[in-house]
Amino acid sequence: MGIEEIGKGKDILTQISKFSILIFPAKLVLGAGIAIFGLLNFRTMFFKEVIGQNSIKQRLIQSVKEERVSHAQLFAGPEGTGKLALAIAYAQYIACTNRQSDDSCGECPSCKKYRKLIHPDLHFVFPVIKTPKFKEPVSDNFLEEWRAMVGQNPYFSIDQWLEFLNAENAQGLIYVHQSEEIIRKLNLKSYESEYKVMIIWLPERMHVACANKLLKMIEEPPVKTLFILITENEEDIISTIRSRCQLITIPPIDPDAMAKAIAQLPEAEGCDIRNIVHLAKGNYGKALELLQPDEQTQFNLERFKELMRFSYGRKYTDLFKWVEQVASIGREKQKSLLNYFLIILRENFMYNLKSRQLTFMSEQEEDFSKRFSPFINERNIQELTEVFETAFAHIEMNGNPKIIFTDVFFKIVKLIRK
Repeated sequence: MGIEEIGKGKDILTQISKFSILIFPAKLVLGAGIAIFGLLNFRTMFFKEVIGQNSIKQRLIQSVKEERVSHAQLFAGPEGTGKLALAIAYAQYIACTNRQSDDSCGECPSCKKYRKLIHPDLHFVFPVIKTPKFKEPVSDNFLEEWRAMVGQNPYFSIDQWLEFLNAENAQGLIYVHQSEEIIRKLNLKSYESEYKVMIIWLPERMHVACANKLLKMIEEPPVKTLFILITENEEDIISTIRSRCQLITIPPIDPDAMAKAIAQLPEAEGCDIRNIVHLAKGNYGKALELLQPDEQTQFNLERFKELMRFSYGRKYTDLFKWVEQVASIGREKQKSLLNYFLIILRENFMYNLKSRQLTFMSEQEEDFSKRFSPFINERNIQELTEVFETAFAHIEMNGNPKIIFTDVFFKIVKLIRK
């Protein structure tokens, strides 16, 4: 059988409705997907609500008890491991006026404000997009959307955040103008708490000029100021900032804690939870996606199937149509697509080597790979990987997507029969 035959066959409430079925536990939404939890009634972020990570929780709690809170901390780890949830729980615990031995009280005025993420001494910085309304955007321009997203489920990915913002072709960045907001806010006195807390989500997406100004603030911080930086790519943060932060490495969620969390979701009824835990690899967001695959994942898989079928069959007319389609979806989605291609390529290579215990594919992906994996072998895996890595780098540098993806398919045509 040839490879060409394989695999055939804007308001906030509206946005929350669209995404709740994809990334939020079903117990938090109505049957039609309308959010009832978060938009009007955010959860308090307790340590006990963070999935797993018990040793990290104890370390953070102990630092508060011993009054050894480092003014700049870098939470580094893979996507979906609870870094943002930990940061908010930590900040809430610090601000709580009636701390318990292992968690915040949830009842004091400070905790009640944290419940809605509106505490005056809690500040957020995160990637945003330029819009007709916001030509020089800062995080506060999208604070309502951010509170809605975080309040529902703090395990979301950058792709889901940008999709929530209808980013389309825009790339999510922390722009240079954000530095002025950071300086302004942190030079103010604390309103209610002992500490002012600045949580910076994905500082690797920060404009270099903004990063340099942040560095000065970290080097000479205002009194009782806490910076918590949350990264998934530590090496992409400028080295001078990294060296001035206390590194806290957040590991993947342990299998037992993941299984317990998944078992509580209605979508998990009748599912093989053990297999979902295996496939999620410690990423709770991935686990939710496996229970309810989102449109982007389905899109990526279908485009991969098409690229491989068309390339094997030398179907150039179809390949040019394929290029037109993927060139029009926006840079963030193109990067997501290429990253997915790299992952599924690796999985098929391992599958071809009969290393089933080392493969991490959904049922749909495995159905395709049963027949496709023999085409990914030791003769072409390295070159195929380089093709997608190079394309990713060029997209990131704002290269012309039509030229980049045309180059990709010509190379795949040559390599797929190798």
